[in-house]
Amino acid sequence: VSQLKDQGNKALSAGNIDEAVRCYTEALALDPSNHVLFSNRSAAYAKKGDYDNALKDACQTIKIKPDWGKGYSRKAAALEFLGKFEDAKATYQEGLRQEPSNQQLKEGLQNIEARLAEKKMMNPFAMPNLYEKLEADPRTRALLTDPSYRELLEQLRTKPSELGTRLQDPRVMTTLSVLLGLDLAGMEEDEEPTPPPPPKPKETAPPPPKEEDLPENKRLALKEKELGNEAYKKKDFATALKHYEEACKHDPTNMTYLSNQAAVFFEKGEFDKCREYCEKAIEVGRENREDYRQIAKAYARIGNSYFKQERYKESIQYFNKSLTEHRTPEVLKKCQQAEKIVKEQEKLAYIDPDMALEEKNKGNEAFQKGDYPLAMKHYTEAIKRNPNDAKLFSNRAACYTKLLEFQLALKDCEECIKLDPTFIKGYTRRAAALEAMKDFSKAMDAYQKALELDSNSKEATEGLQRCMVSQAVRNDSPEEVKRRAMADPEVQQIMSDPAMRMILEQMQKDPQALSDHLKNPVIAQKIQKLIDVGLIAIR
Repeated sequence: VSQLKDQGNKALSAGNIDEAVRCYTEALALDPSNHVLFSNRSAAYAKKGDYDNALKDACQTIKIKPDWGKGYSRKAAALEFLGKFEDAKATYQEGLRQEPSNQQLKEGLQNIEARLAEKKMMNPFAMPNLYEKLEADPRTRALLTDPSYRELLEQLRTKPSELGTRLQDPRVMTTLSVLLGLDLAGMEEDEEPTPPPPPKPKETAPPPPKEEDLPENKRLALKEKELGNEAYKKKDFATALKHYEEACKHDPTNMTYLSNQAAVFFEKGEFDKCREYCEKAIEVGRENREDYRQIAKAYARIGNSYFKQERYKESIQYFNKSLTEHRTPEVLKKCQQAEKIVKEQEKLAYIDPDMALEEKNKGNEAFQKGDYPLAMKHYTEAIKRNPNDAKLFSNRAACYTKLLEFQLALKDCEECIKLDPTFIKGYTRRAAALEAMKDFSKAMDAYQKALELDSNSKEATEGLQRCMVSQAVRNDSPEEVKRRAMADPEVQQIMSDPAMRMILEQMQKDPQALSDHLKNPVIAQKIQKLIDVGLIAIR
């Protein structure tokens, strides 16, 4: 459990949300009363944008450990994302009753109170003491006797978006003056613009000392360095080395001349020598308080020398030392490249088809006994040992479906189909997960694919018939349809796209616009997806 939790934490930190959810889910299957795992999975769901599941896991966290402040933070955050600000505020308050010294809850409560206050300020007509304030001011007291004025107030209270179209109404301007405590009538006069403050004098770095101001030894060292640089550019490495060595003799306190010699050895492919001179340069630089960027450069050169020799683990070690001294995009990119290679090498070194078969058999035994968490553990290990075996992903998908983790089941089915498009189980198990999610149209497509591979498949034929019946008789509430649809990552992505939201609003106001939008195949595909999940209907 601890190992899976750590893997989940690492995946979450790296931004691999689906992997984090999978690890936490597997850990929870082994330890279903672990409040920390529910809390971590709630954070993962929130990061993914699946706030309904984030809220469920947060509630479960509180149920298991009601005196733990973190659970309330998770729940409040999910509620905030769902736009339920008052509920979020109440959750923060309840958390503080349980753990009064929790700083995170205190800050969360302050932020949500500020948001609520801001929300009220954004619509002054929504303030609770609206009528009392208007009654108390002589400018609006008389207006309250007019029923049409009261109707106007209620419209602006419930639909603040209409305020822009009502500003020509003098009653609205008068009301805003009263509610905001401003004299809006007198605000039209031009005010004398305040002259901008005089610009601050630019801070200039002190100029480097002129060559004639340098001591004799440093002047001679610089001349030798310039000669060395000219030879280096011509790839005359023997001459370059000679000049850099002379520069070092004249000024042994300057690490640059040692670094230059290291660069020559690097170009010559003498990497051990290169590293030796880099280490010397770093030592001299530390002793003489050299610029940290020069130290970083020497470490990066050592990292590059190891990278050239395909000794990636050593290169990562020195790239990280360089980044600690001074962070540059080039070194960071090279370090990430080395890390990726090492990860891939370790993955390949771990592959063992015989061990994979052994783990698969253990998984099959556990599955037959109904111990799905244990079966999932063995299938996961088998996948690591043989990641190109489509059947292993299919088997683990069956476990996820039994554990009601349908999104993870779908992901494994997709991987299975990708590895072997002719393996029928990949389609039937995908269809079973979709059917369980009540996404009958997609489930029917998957069953149909299975029947194209094997027209005599009893499982696919019966599944297709079940889905057709279920689709015909379904009568879900709008809330249920929306909840199920928004759990789909693809729907979340579509609904978070500002362009798609604008298109949907346009379609609602002008149904004729639909035909224009359907001419764009990308938009048409997205609209079809929303129709399939029941979020929109075309009449």
